[in-house]
Amino acid sequence: MEHINKIQNGTIVSVKGQVVEVEFLGEKPALHDMLLLASDKDVKMEVRSSSGPSTFYCITFSETSSFFRGAAVINTGLPITVPVGPSVLGRAVDVFGNPIDGAGPITAPKKRAIYQDAPPYQSLSTKKEIMETGIKVVDLFSPILKGGKIGLFGGAGVGKTLLLTEIIHNVVVLHKDKSVAIFAGVGERIREGQELYETMKEQNVFGSVSLVYGPMGENPAVRFLTGFTGVTIAEQFRDEEKRDVLFFIDNIFRFAQAGNELSTLMNNIPSEDGYQATLSSEMAAFHERLVSTKDNFISTIEAIYLPNDDILDQGVQAILTYLDSAVVLSRNVYQEGRLPAVDILSSSSAAINPETVGQEHYDISIKAQSLLKQAVSLERMVSLVGESELSKDDRITYQRAKKLRNFMTQSFFVAEPQTGRKGAYVPRETTVADVGAILSGQYDDVSDEKFMFVGSAKEIKR
Repeated sequence: MEHINKIQNGTIVSVKGQVVEVEFLGEKPALHDMLLLASDKDVKMEVRSSSGPSTFYCITFSETSSFFRGAAVINTGLPITVPVGPSVLGRAVDVFGNPIDGAGPITAPKKRAIYQDAPPYQSLSTKKEIMETGIKVVDLFSPILKGGKIGLFGGAGVGKTLLLTEIIHNVVVLHKDKSVAIFAGVGERIREGQELYETMKEQNVFGSVSLVYGPMGENPAVRFLTGFTGVTIAEQFRDEEKRDVLFFIDNIFRFAQAGNELSTLMNNIPSEDGYQATLSSEMAAFHERLVSTKDNFISTIEAIYLPNDDILDQGVQAILTYLDSAVVLSRNVYQEGRLPAVDILSSSSAAINPETVGQEHYDISIKAQSLLKQAVSLERMVSLVGESELSKDDRITYQRAKKLRNFMTQSFFVAEPQTGRKGAYVPRETTVADVGAILSGQYDDVSDEKFMFVGSAKEIKR
């Protein structure tokens, strides 16, 4: 408090939504300084930008009912800092690092500002190694790189969060990975966060997991900064604790959306697509910190909402440039009942090369995609004249493609209570071998229906 008393006070001049305009006639605050309401020091604001020679736009993290023109504010001279290190493992916290799990206060010897510079280029790692998920369609067509970034794209209700949760289950729970896992819930449902919290506790892996929540019911300032709090906790484990980190975020599009809401309230002129002009720099400030160094890696798995199922939306495209792998979920595939509802031909990965995944995996992946592309051109012909009118070779191609698409379905562990089907984990080598067998014709005598929701091909009864 002695530090605070030496800082110049300011005065509120206007309030617009979650944005408060504050005037400082004396010493000016720095960007990201935390301000407190003089009459209630639990009410916090952050300086975002200047609005005039002596006025500044600030975002508030609480209700604005206590604000009024002429109210005095105090500049702490410090940015938001959050507890980091082993003390946050096994805990659920908010944007300020305050516990929200009812398990008592967090006594952390260290705190870290949520705004940090990205690591220097010379310290980054270029090593490429596959992280197996046990999910056939992901491991075959969009494998995840250790230390890389993968995006799970999809519109509302096609299974993004379910797929993300299954990856968490398979990597964190089944593998008992030595990495720590950080989950940032940005702008999503409280129910999903509660379910994840309960699942981690039931599986006895919560001791290596830290959850940071800023759900959709919170104001845009909280939702926007929740991602930075999660990144800050992850950086501490990578740099100071020398641990490998799995970083999950659901949903990074809500991060862009929250930034857009704040930008509108601060009277910033939007770009031609309607998003904030600072969208690219905000995405860079977030993603460029989530990198792997020569000592330890951060592997990032992001769920990305597609507004109106449009992957060309500028908010989505701003995220896409930072990803190594992309899994695109399709509403058409979902409606056909094939889950996970992955659009294989729209999904991709920089890891699909012989040096990273091996020659056999590379050849089979390319051959499978080629088969599916041929089947797409045949589907229109089948819809017009029927499958029986295809040539023998085209009929074989068409039938194998149907078997392959059905084989890419899988029962999830996290969906067992809803589906009644036991979850399956399929090693990558098994997936590659089984798809190779389908492509070579070893299962031509098996109907395509039998490939739905099986694990390995050995489970199919001829």
